[in-house]
Amino acid sequence: MASIILTLLVCQGTRETRHRGGPVEGGATIVRATGKGNESRDTLNRERVVRAAMDLADESGIESVTMRELGRRLGVEAASLYNHVAGKDDLLDGMVDRVVAEIDLPSGDVGWQDAMRRRAVSAREVFALHRWAAGLIDSRGRSGPSSLVYADRVLGVLLGAGFSPGRAANAFLALDSYVYGFERQRSNIAPADDEDATEVAQEVLAAIPEGAYPSLARVAMEYAFEPYDDAAAFEFGLDLILEGLGRLLE
Repeated sequence: MASIILTLLVCQGTRETRHRGGPVEGGATIVRATGKGNESRDTLNRERVVRAAMDLADESGIESVTMRELGRRLGVEAASLYNHVAGKDDLLDGMVDRVVAEIDLPSGDVGWQDAMRRRAVSAREVFALHRWAAGLIDSRGRSGPSSLVYADRVLGVLLGAGFSPGRAANAFLALDSYVYGFERQRSNIAPADDEDATEVAQEVLAAIPEGAYPSLARVAMEYAFEPYDDAAAFEFGLDLILEGLGRLLE
């Protein structure tokens, strides 16, 4: 999510290009009806295309999202998709914006630390549903409407708490870098859904030669008998960041 605030810190401008379906403004396709000829495409729109791409990524990974496979999934020729998205990049940007829209926006009815904690936990839950999202967000350079609303709301809470604009931006970067960095790391090391975490730790422990890597062996032994709690681990790091940011306001 750090890319969202970085995007805001750099003047983006609005680009307009043309493709078969009409102009694309700021990366969002605008499909204009010109008569009855468009009525046959009423069941296929940008939202449905983006949602189908997200479902495909959820099931098979982000690398499986191709225009050809997406067309097959939707029962149309791949060329038909260009009436609704400008291309693969526009599709990926739409997926990112839709994911961000699923994250709970921070509210002003609680303290800033509680607001940041709630939206961090919400983001982690969203990333758990869409395992591909954290990495994809990190790779995109454009921000859609939902991403901009999200960034504006987060910054508003931080500014309202008393952070200067510069420190509010840095706090945003620190928090969101942690949130999606944690999920990407967790995705790389977490056991598969059908694996038991303690059994995996026991296998790691058994694979360590006796007397070698004593610190690693000690940690593996801990988790061989006490399951790793990634929710508790997430809260541990989040609390450290929030407490550190809080000291800047003292």
